[in-house]
Amino acid sequence: MKKLINKLWLLVAVCCFAMPQYTFSQGFKNSKLYLNEDGSHYVKFAMTGQFWLRSGNYNPGTTIFGYPKSSGTDIGIRRYRVQFLGQLTDHVFFYSQFGENNFNSISDRKLGFFVHDAMGEYSVVKTKLSLGGGLSAWSGLSRFASPSVGTIMGIDAPLYQQSTNDVTDQFLRKLSVFAKGKLGKLDYRVSMAQPMSIQKSANYNAAISPIASFSGKPPQMQWNGYFQYQFKDQESNQTPYMTGTYLGTKKVFNIGAGFVYQPQAMWQQAENKVDTLYSNLLLLSADVFYDAPCGDKGEAISAYASISKNDFGPNYTRNLGVMNPANGSNQKSILNGGGTTFPDYGTGTILYAQVGYKLKNDLIGKTTLMPYASLQHSNYERLDQPMNFYDVGVNWLLGGGHTSKLTLAYQNRPVYQLSDTGSTSIIDRKGMGLLQYQVFFN
Repeated sequence: MKKLINKLWLLVAVCCFAMPQYTFSQGFKNSKLYLNEDGSHYVKFAMTGQFWLRSGNYNPGTTIFGYPKSSGTDIGIRRYRVQFLGQLTDHVFFYSQFGENNFNSISDRKLGFFVHDAMGEYSVVKTKLSLGGGLSAWSGLSRFASPSVGTIMGIDAPLYQQSTNDVTDQFLRKLSVFAKGKLGKLDYRVSMAQPMSIQKSANYNAAISPIASFSGKPPQMQWNGYFQYQFKDQESNQTPYMTGTYLGTKKVFNIGAGFVYQPQAMWQQAENKVDTLYSNLLLLSADVFYDAPCGDKGEAISAYASISKNDFGPNYTRNLGVMNPANGSNQKSILNGGGTTFPDYGTGTILYAQVGYKLKNDLIGKTTLMPYASLQHSNYERLDQPMNFYDVGVNWLLGGGHTSKLTLAYQNRPVYQLSDTGSTSIIDRKGMGLLQYQVFFN
């Protein structure tokens, strides 16, 4: 992989230096190298880095390489991304992204840099219809199923919306063909994706139980769609990634709805403990997004709410532990597992809401603050009590919008215990504090 990436960057460098001098004379501005006089054809470089310092309490039974650990402090690279993209002609656009996620002290070394996106598209009818394919985030379901991570308001996106993240896709990106465009104020995206083999996912377990899991059989195609009506300012759909907050530079009000569907994606053991039953994956969602200036000194408000109905099959749940600082548990009765994990995904209904307020410009010298709060309330079929996950924090905008940003956050999650009969109960709640510094060059 490292040799391949080096060759790709060498190719980019050769292409740039091999261009005729008149091409360069068109100019370099806003991180774009213009290929024609009016600037409509260009290539562009961008990057994002997010670095975490975190301290908190771990789930009961947590171990790190077999050693018990109840709490701790860790440092990690949450995301590091490099993008190279371009509008090569009036009709041809490409997008590529490389990087790594969740690199910490227990990660495998020198193996984290991988391809996130590699896609090309052709504009059939300008703005109205583009067709493309490759490894991309043109997915379905909801706004933050494909978040622009450099512009998210909180310390992280609502990750449950990335419904098959690293199970049958590559960190939300899917091998797919897609169509997207704008019909008046209606923005749409639809795609047909080929799910990646479940056998190659982390923590794959071939066992079939009465609790639904992703089928080990060769998968059928997955269908995705997301549609939003943009009442106010129109958002760009050049890439699939949706902005978290515009910090008052736009007035956006959208209502959206989406779906993900895959026939016979799930399996479980029948009551006779002999037969295998199959069920479809069907995820539905509706959401609303409002982001606008609300004062004459740079103040702005950002709000988002979503409702999702997920069917992964009977009693399905899946834990999430972002950049988990632990890798084991010695208490099998703890449904969460070890470290900072909790049941973030599952069959059931999910309500999510977040709101933030950007204070006036130049509040602290040339900088300002944007506090925020979010709540995920999940009623999952397997859990006897709702899963409530809280995240509150404040962004210190150090200059240039999201370019340099320091975020201090507190997150709180429930801990579930499994009984011998399979029932679940919340036995505790655990919290952690996070400090993130972001550099975003776009």
